[in-house]
Amino acid sequence: MMKLIILSIISVAVGFQPNNLFLSQQKNFLIRSKALLSSEEEISTKTKTFAPVFTDVCQETGITLSRFMIELTMANPHLSELESIFSSIQTAGKTISNLVRRSTLTGNTGYLDEASINVQGEEQKKLDVITNNVLKNALRFTGRMGVLASEEEDAPVEILEDLTAKYDHDILLERTSGQYIAVFDPLDGSSNVDAGIPTGTIFGIFEDPNAECGVLPDGTMLDECLTATLQPGSSLVASGYILYSSATFFCFTLGAGTHLFTYDEHIGEFVLTNPDVQIPSRGKIYSVNEANKPYNDQPFQNYIDRLAKGTGRAQTQYTSRYIGSMVGDVHRTLLYGGVFAYPADQKNKSGKLRLLYEAAPMSFLVEQAGGLATTGRHPVMNIVPTNVHQRVPIILGSKDDVQEAIDEYSKFDPDTDIYQEAFK
Repeated sequence: MMKLIILSIISVAVGFQPNNLFLSQQKNFLIRSKALLSSEEEISTKTKTFAPVFTDVCQETGITLSRFMIELTMANPHLSELESIFSSIQTAGKTISNLVRRSTLTGNTGYLDEASINVQGEEQKKLDVITNNVLKNALRFTGRMGVLASEEEDAPVEILEDLTAKYDHDILLERTSGQYIAVFDPLDGSSNVDAGIPTGTIFGIFEDPNAECGVLPDGTMLDECLTATLQPGSSLVASGYILYSSATFFCFTLGAGTHLFTYDEHIGEFVLTNPDVQIPSRGKIYSVNEANKPYNDQPFQNYIDRLAKGTGRAQTQYTSRYIGSMVGDVHRTLLYGGVFAYPADQKNKSGKLRLLYEAAPMSFLVEQAGGLATTGRHPVMNIVPTNVHQRVPIILGSKDDVQEAIDEYSKFDPDTDIYQEAFK
């Protein structure tokens, strides 16, 4: 798996003048990237991948995502397929952003119908189905995908000329043999759409390890298809999210740093505004559903109590902020620091978030920004899925904050944990 080593990016967004802090971020990024390259050279003889250095930046447009990916491809021809995939994802993101903002005006609010239940047993919002179609088609038409796996669907289907696939599938098989596998949650937090609360799209990209996926005449899926999809987060080539909020943000990683772009509606482009995002080592915010706390593991209850009372290692009283949309909560955690968690409880013994579609992609993103992600006992990135809709508990965010939670779990017998599925 190719790892992208980004040496330096100096960007000027629309109306944004580079200041000392911004330039300092670029210098620190260059130092970290060189150190990473030196480390990788010691353990690998594979060809390294570099992003171009942007020294000539338009004062009016800054560095757009289109330019970022085009110049990256020019410098690294082997990444040409990723360039077209990201182009399709950003187009889907712009479309979904518009659909979400205008949903009340267009009548796309509320549930699809009483009989519309996804594979998770959840009622589907109208926008769940519409956005799933938008992102699925954007990816399938790139011709670069071998397999698509969506949170909203539950059984395999071969994609022929008929483009009216039913919304009861989770693995879609391309006719062309693409190099990559995409997993995605098209509209995370969709239950909040009608109230105007932030929502988002989450995606992850894997390399296809065999490219021999297909569907048999009786409609059953070849084992290679499932195997190709069931990869741990450590095998991700790229992951990211698009947040639909006060602005539309596109945050992603290609394996060497996390980068945040903001959509400029005036030019119709995502513009680099936060290169090489670094999550603070500690924050002052915890983001959990406190109504579930009495039903969580005892170590997690102890951990949250200490943060709330200011008796934890930081000796600072934390503030509770919880949107109920993973993308929104993780976005804030990424920028401000702190911890986001959805642990196991007596009702959801495996947690509530899906490993492939939500937990692994977000963990990759946060860890590339210097944070940590864990179930409390195990790194989320190391868990190999056993099925495409597997759920896991997750605690992610600032490195010191998450480590404090891990240390609290270590004081208790693992056999007392609610969640017992990892690494069985």
